[in-house]
Amino acid sequence: MFLEKFNPLTDEMIQIINPEGEIVSQEWEPNLDKEQLLRMYKTMRFSRIIDEKTLQYQRQGRMLTYAPNLGQEAAQVGSAAAIRQTDWVAPSFRELGVWLYKGAPLENIFLYWFGNEMGMKMPEEVRILPISVPIASQFQHATGLAYAARYRGEDDVAIAYVGDGGTSQGDFHEALNFASVKSTPNVFIIQNNQFAISTRRALQSKTRTMAEKALAYGIPGIQVDGNDVLAMYAVTKEAVERARNGEGPTLIEAYTYRLGAHTTSDDPTVYRDDAEVEEWRKKDPIDRFRKYLIQKGFWSEDEEEAFAKEKADYVKETFEKVEGSGLTPLEDIFDYVYAEKTPILVEQYNERKAYYAKEGK
Repeated sequence: MFLEKFNPLTDEMIQIINPEGEIVSQEWEPNLDKEQLLRMYKTMRFSRIIDEKTLQYQRQGRMLTYAPNLGQEAAQVGSAAAIRQTDWVAPSFRELGVWLYKGAPLENIFLYWFGNEMGMKMPEEVRILPISVPIASQFQHATGLAYAARYRGEDDVAIAYVGDGGTSQGDFHEALNFASVKSTPNVFIIQNNQFAISTRRALQSKTRTMAEKALAYGIPGIQVDGNDVLAMYAVTKEAVERARNGEGPTLIEAYTYRLGAHTTSDDPTVYRDDAEVEEWRKKDPIDRFRKYLIQKGFWSEDEEEAFAKEKADYVKETFEKVEGSGLTPLEDIFDYVYAEKTPILVEQYNERKAYYAKEGK
């Protein structure tokens, strides 16, 4: 429906609910029951609470560098809600909403941001690859997952996420080319949050839309209002079904905005002004979805207050548990590079172990 109708060469994007929480495209509203809608909203709200609390911990010197997700919750949760549990996710480092919806334990997420390798050792049923920090490399991982699933006769889909800046990386183009040629069951999502760290989107790509990059590879590309969780769900659902049916990959551009800093090491006031940010705050994806749910009679301000307190307490409890777990064991630094340590790694490990023993550490 969407992929056949919309042209990625135009500025037109899919929207179902506007910033006031009103349905603007009745025929596109997905048929979701109250339970699923609330699960989507609660995951988005939980993600925001985690971000806000973690930023406080980092500023207190209790957490390492952190990449906040503020403003991108709909792009993440809407798309994650459209896949099934057996589908694979290949993330970058800013997909908190996806991790939560797929069932990643909060303790694991905090462990990762503490620099502990065990944070990315997910439960077996949570099919999420470890975070890929090298930009856009996760797109190639996703094509491998999708190709392997088809080779094994499984109908699982692999979904991958990248920022707008990642579309300038060779990995991005290599993955799309491979997926197109092999017709792999992939869904590629660009979270176009307008900035590649401090570089504006217009300064790193001359295309009218990011979605139009799909045309070079002969696959569908579509631009979606990334602050509209229902639009993200509906379009991703169609792309996933298309991939599962053997029709190949799709590229989705989620047009959104990074309300916070790139990471806690970044100062966004250097490259953008407050007026721009405030304009985007009016399009806040969580406020939009909450208004929609309240209008439907599915949510209330009292429920909002109780939920926020419950989750804030849970975040505090989980963080303090991880904070008290101690430093990452020396072995972990060497054990997760190769399946078996190479002779050089063994030598380095023994050297470092001897040094710490000598220093009494």
